[in-house]
Amino acid sequence: MCGIVGYVGPKEAAPILLQGLKRLEYRGYDSAGIALVNGGTRLQVVKKPGKIVALEEALSSIKAKGTCGIAHTRWATHGAPTEPNAHPHTSAAGDIALVHNGIVENAQTLRAHLRDHGFEFLSETDTETIVHLVDHLWDDGMGLEDAVAAALARVEGTYGIAVVSARDPQKIVVARRGSPLLIGVGAQGEMLAGSDATAVVAHTRDVVYLNDGDYAVLTPDGYRTFHLDHGEVRRSVERVTWDVGAIEKGGYPHFMLKEIFEQPSSLRDVMRGRLLEENGDARLGGIAAHQFDLGRVRRIVITACGTSWHAGLVGEYMLEELARMPVDVEYASEFRYRSPVLEEGTLALAISQSGETADTLAALREARQRGATTMGVVNVVGSAIARDTDFGVYLHAGPEIGVASTKAFTSQMVALALFTLHMGRRRHLSVVQGKEMVEALRRLPDQVEEVLGLNDQVRALAEEYADCGNFLYLGRGYQFPVALEGALKLKEVSYIHAEGYPAAEMKHGPIALIDDDMPVVFLAPRDQVYQKVLSNIEEVNARGGRIIAVVSDGDTELKSKVDHVIRVPQTIPCLLPVLTTVPLQLLAYHMAVLRGADVDQPRNLAKSVTVE
Repeated sequence: MCGIVGYVGPKEAAPILLQGLKRLEYRGYDSAGIALVNGGTRLQVVKKPGKIVALEEALSSIKAKGTCGIAHTRWATHGAPTEPNAHPHTSAAGDIALVHNGIVENAQTLRAHLRDHGFEFLSETDTETIVHLVDHLWDDGMGLEDAVAAALARVEGTYGIAVVSARDPQKIVVARRGSPLLIGVGAQGEMLAGSDATAVVAHTRDVVYLNDGDYAVLTPDGYRTFHLDHGEVRRSVERVTWDVGAIEKGGYPHFMLKEIFEQPSSLRDVMRGRLLEENGDARLGGIAAHQFDLGRVRRIVITACGTSWHAGLVGEYMLEELARMPVDVEYASEFRYRSPVLEEGTLALAISQSGETADTLAALREARQRGATTMGVVNVVGSAIARDTDFGVYLHAGPEIGVASTKAFTSQMVALALFTLHMGRRRHLSVVQGKEMVEALRRLPDQVEEVLGLNDQVRALAEEYADCGNFLYLGRGYQFPVALEGALKLKEVSYIHAEGYPAAEMKHGPIALIDDDMPVVFLAPRDQVYQKVLSNIEEVNARGGRIIAVVSDGDTELKSKVDHVIRVPQTIPCLLPVLTTVPLQLLAYHMAVLRGADVDQPRNLAKSVTVE
C-alpha cells in the first residue's frame, strides 16, 4: 500500500515524480501529493484526494518547478482521504515536507508533547507528528539528515519516509523500518528513491535496498547510507533484472489479464535451471548451502496471508503426501498473537509475493525469536522477508501489477512443488516418483497455455452469470484451496459475494443456500476424490442448483450432470491446482469487466499490505 517517489538531479522533478507515482498506482491509493524544492523559503506542495490525474491537473495549472522533490500516494489508515490528510505533510513554516508509509504507534504521545511546545496539527494522520518532530529537534548546525535521525530515535512503529527541506535544499533524506524503501542510483547526477523498484526503473536499474534502521542522504553528488544505531554503513548496489516493459500493459486492456496470460512464461521462469531430470530432483540455489538445517527439520509451519495462504494450503498437502512432513498452515495475523508451539526442528516458511507483508514479516520474526529456522518464498528480490529469513526461494515471476494476484499464486504453488520434490527425494520419494514429478512439472507451462485457450468459453460463461449476487466454490483435497482462491478472486475484483468450501462440508450448512439463483463452481478433475465429488454434485442437482464444473480432459461422466463444463489437461494430482486455478482467474476477470469494476485497482484493496 502507499507509494513513495523521490528525485534529485539536474532535471525538472515534477514529471519524473508523477511518472513514478503512476507506476505505483497498482499498490492502491486514495489521494496523492507532491512537494518541490524550488529555491524559496517555502516548499511548493500540492496534494489532492482521488486519482493522480487530479494532482497532475493541479500541477499543470501552477507550473510547478524544482529539481528536487518527493511524492506520495496514500491509502487511508489514520483519517479519511481528504486534502489535509494527504501527504506530503509540512512543518508550520512550510519549509520541511515529509511522506510516510507505515504507522506511528506512539503518535498520540508525540502529539501531546508537540502541542505542549506550541505545535498545531492540521490533519488526523499519525504522519504529521514526524514532520513536526523533525522541525522541533532541528538545531542550528544540523543538516536535514541529523534532524531526521534525531526524530526517528523517538518514533515507535513502522515507516518508510522521504523528507526534503528548503533549509537544506538539493537533498532528500530517506529511512525505513518495516516498510519497503530503496534508492535508485542514476547517471549524470540523478538520484531517486522509491517504495518499489517500479517507481525508478524507467530511469535506472541500479538500486540499493535499505535495511530496517537505515537512513540515507541523496544529493546530486551521490548517496550515503547510515544506520540509526551503527553510524555510516555500506549497502550494495543490485541490478533489477526486468525492464520497464514488464510493468506496461503490452496491448492488454488490463494488467490482470496480461498477468493471467503471462503464466506459461512465469512458470517456466520459476522452474528454469531447477529441474534435474536424470535424478528426479530439484536444485534450489537459495537452499543449497542449508542442507544440514533442512535435514534437522521435523515439522513445517507455513505462515502467509490471503492468496499466499491458499498457496500454503496446497504446499501443506504436497509436503505431507510426498515428503511425509507434518505441516501446519497459519494465518500470519493470527499466528503472531497466539503462543504457538515451535519445538526444536520446526521450519517456519513464510510466503509473500511482495516480501513485505506486515503480518507475515511479524509472524516470521516471532518464529525466529522462538528458535525456529526460517525460510521465505517471495517474488521481490531484496524484500524484507528475503533478507530476514535464513534461506529461501525466489519466484522470478517478474513484477505483478494487478492487485489481485494471479501469476504469483501459480508460481508460489510451483515453487512449493519444487521444494517438496527436493525434500521428498531426501526422505521417502523414490527416483521413479521424482522423475514422474519432474516430467509433470516440465509439461505444466504448455498445459497452462492450453487452458488459456478457453478464454472465449469462460467469457461466455461470465456473460451468463454476471448478474448473480452470490457464488459457491467447492473442492476436495488439493482442490479445496483452489475453491478458496477462486472465491477470493471473484470477491476481490467483481465485488460479488462468494465462498469457498470443502465440498463434503457443504451439507453442514451451505447447502441451505442452494437454489437456482446460486451458481456452484465444482473443482472436479480426475484425482483421488473424484467419485466423492460426484456425490456432492448430485446433492446440488437435487436442490436445483446451477453447476459449473472444472473437469479433466476426456471426462464424459459429468457432462449430463452439470450445466457447464470447463476442461483442463490431466496431470499428477499435486499439480492439478495450477491448471484448475486458471479458468477461475479468467472467470473473475471477465465477471469484473462486465460489471464495470476497476479490475487492476479494486476498491479498498492494496497490493502490498505493509501495515497491520
